[in-house]
Amino acid sequence: MTGDSASIVLDTARLRLRPFAAADAPAVQTYCAEVEIARTTLAIPHPYEAGLAAAWIAGHAERRGSGAGWIFAMTTRDDEALVGAIDLRIEAEHARAELGYVVYTPFWNRGYATEAARAIIRFGFDTLALNRIDAHHFVTNPASGRVLEKAGMSFEGVLRQRIRKWGEFIDVRQYAILRSDPAAAPTDPSPKDSAP
Repeated sequence: MTGDSASIVLDTARLRLRPFAAADAPAVQTYCAEVEIARTTLAIPHPYEAGLAAAWIAGHAERRGSGAGWIFAMTTRDDEALVGAIDLRIEAEHARAELGYVVYTPFWNRGYATEAARAIIRFGFDTLALNRIDAHHFVTNPASGRVLEKAGMSFEGVLRQRIRKWGEFIDVRQYAILRSDPAAAPTDPSPKDSAP
């Protein structure tokens, strides 16, 4: 990890997690316009209107400054390709955060999500002093569950019809990891297997 609170960078074996820059907006706009990306996430609308990526990136500093959360761009360390995004949405009162991520379609099935999730979980516990980090995924997207399990999170249950996406109520699977869990101990952040 390097940098001050406004420019923290997390390095893993293959990835660099860094703040988004305005220059990332065209790539984010292109990737988030894909229906395959919108289908498995709650926060990304479809169609993804022009200008949404730039506005989203412009709001990151305020979110971080207010303590509401941290958003990182996932990039490859070798060629700095933008792979996706990962974030922690913080509830400071409860020392907890919700982990969310998206990997852009050209980078699916390479283990990047697991690698990034392990790094941001470590950041959440070691730097932000969180006690609990949780995450959920649509039951229609089991690959996300495999990512969360490989990142050390435990399955806690199904929340029935918790989300409404495109007019349909969807069940989600809930996962979490506690600072005190054995899986929260530092490990090699680079997975040897593949995951989205």
